[in-house]
Amino acid sequence: MSDPVLQVNSLATHFPIRRGVLRRTVGHVRAVDGISFSVKRGETLGVVGESGCGKTTMGRSVLRLIEPTGGDVFYNGRNILNFSKSELRNLRREMQIVFQDPFASLNPRYRIYQTLSEPLIIHNLCSPSERMERVQSLLARVGLDPDDARRFPHEFSGGQRQRIGIARALAVNPKLLVLDEPVAALDVSVQSQVLNLLVDLQKELGLTYIFVAHDLSVVRHISHRIMVLYLGRMAEIADADELFENPLHPYTEALLSAIPMPDPDARRERIILSGDVPNPANPPKGCVFHTRCPLAQDVCKSRVPEWNEVSPNHFVACHLRA
Repeated sequence: MSDPVLQVNSLATHFPIRRGVLRRTVGHVRAVDGISFSVKRGETLGVVGESGCGKTTMGRSVLRLIEPTGGDVFYNGRNILNFSKSELRNLRREMQIVFQDPFASLNPRYRIYQTLSEPLIIHNLCSPSERMERVQSLLARVGLDPDDARRFPHEFSGGQRQRIGIARALAVNPKLLVLDEPVAALDVSVQSQVLNLLVDLQKELGLTYIFVAHDLSVVRHISHRIMVLYLGRMAEIADADELFENPLHPYTEALLSAIPMPDPDARRERIILSGDVPNPANPPKGCVFHTRCPLAQDVCKSRVPEWNEVSPNHFVACHLRA
């Protein structure tokens, strides 16, 4: 792995809350609230956390599918938040996304040939005579029959539709893929097939992944490093094996304790978090996790924990690890 292909600094995405006849802004939902990380070329960064923690918003903000409120996103050393529309259009060839729902992300009225041809036409990547060959090549690359180009999305299973979504993302030869829970809507048996496909494509094409998921066992299978988010903020980031073997943040420990054990006779101490995730429009003062943390102290209620490197490449935001 080489220098970072993506460097994110203090990324924030806040959505306004508007009320009244005049729709005045009375507050903000802090979906992403000051996230900083980097991703090296050819690396997979897994992003985990409960529903509503900001994973998907973060991924889409990095691609500017959602406009961030603040921060910087450097891709190959250039801050893409300063890009014009034409520059951003060209950037789309470098950075693509695979969506969670493999059916909703495909136009039901388009044959697969039309779906996979669209990015080729938009970016003028091949002549009309070459498009069918290119589409069939993409389908073969993701493990589908080239003749499937003539079919409609409803004629495929969920796993096959997700393969089509991956093929569409690969059509423009990207370097970075944001994978937004790409296997969450699939059966367990199909999940492994799609994950293995993603691993093979990464090795073959040298792709860089940001892999968003809530299933930690899935994330461990595919990720080099894992970042844990809670209420729009970073709780912990470390190499995948290090995070599983030596979790430092109480929230990470609780997530790991919820992973099902393959051995029915095996026992693991389950950490049950009390209460619900706080309202991101009114996050708690101090450490945002203190309202549910079983180890919370008085300092956690008043002071935001600093981001500390406890061991090489293992960072955590927790007063207990200061």
